[in-house]
This record gives sequence, C-alpha cells and structure tokens, in this order.
Amino acid sequence: MDGPLAFFGHSMGATVAFEVAVRMKRELGTGPVTLFASGRRAPSRHREETVHQLDDDGVVEELKKLSGTDTRILGDLELLRMILPAIRSDYAAIETYRYEPGPVLDCPIVALTGDNDPKASLDEVKAWAGHTTGTFETRVFPGGHFYLAQHQRAVINLISDQLLLLNR
Repeated sequence: MDGPLAFFGHSMGATVAFEVAVRMKRELGTGPVTLFASGRRAPSRHREETVHQLDDDGVVEELKKLSGTDTRILGDLELLRMILPAIRSDYAAIETYRYEPGPVLDCPIVALTGDNDPKASLDEVKAWAGHTTGTFETRVFPGGHFYLAQHQRAVINLISDQLLLLNR
C-alpha cells in the first residue's frame, strides 16, 4: 500500500470495501482515495433477510430472481451442489452483518445502483452519504442488482473519470 488506492465493491463486496476502508483509516491513518459502492444499500441501512436459512431450492430461486447467475450453472445439479455451500455462506455473512457506528470516512464515496434493484432502494443507496465527510455522488443505471453486466463500459468510464479528477 505504498501508493493511492481506490476500492470498488459490488453487493457484499461494497460492504467489505467499506469495512476495509474504515479499518485502514483507523489503523494506518489513511484510507482509499475513493470508495465505489455498487449494488448495495449503505451499511447503516439494515434489512432483515434470511436467504441463507432457505433450503437449496430457495437459494437457487433467489439467485434466479437476481438474474446474475448464468442459467447453465443453475441447471447443472452437480455444479450447484459444489457452489451452494459457498453461496449460502456469503448470504449468511452479509445477512448477519451489523454496522457498528463510528468515525466516518473522509474519502469521496460514489454509490452505483440499478434503478430496479430489489436489494437496494435508491433511498438506501443514498444513505451512503452519511458514511463520509468527503463528497458523495449517486449514479443510477437501468437494470436490477446486476446492472453492471449490461453497463460495464459506462461503469469503467465512471471509475476512470473519477480517479483522473483526483490526479489533477
């Protein structure tokens, strides 16, 4: 970490990126130059969710609803048996995560979301603003939870533009 860092996290990754940034700031006195939080409500906006407690069919149905998993994978029972424990663990991790209020970040936060994301309403996404004293921006794209699959170029350009602004 001998140079500037920016973090991008999507869904659970946004929460992980946030927690790493908070710990960096607290333990090293410095954090990322920007946090890009995608497809996730702010850490302070909790929802009671229990996907990790569903049976295998229920978890697969949730994955289908989010439209982010290749249907060939969802139709391959042997492959599903291998990956479902990891998917269930991810759901358990994010569904049991509880934000602990503390000092906020001072870096810019750019929150990205799909306009039809069942996992993060626009209100919940805008609540990321309360997690920084730096600038805050929201970008909304057409689509659901995995909006970025259809908007890769736009997301990459947004990140590049933001980082180029910081280097001026």
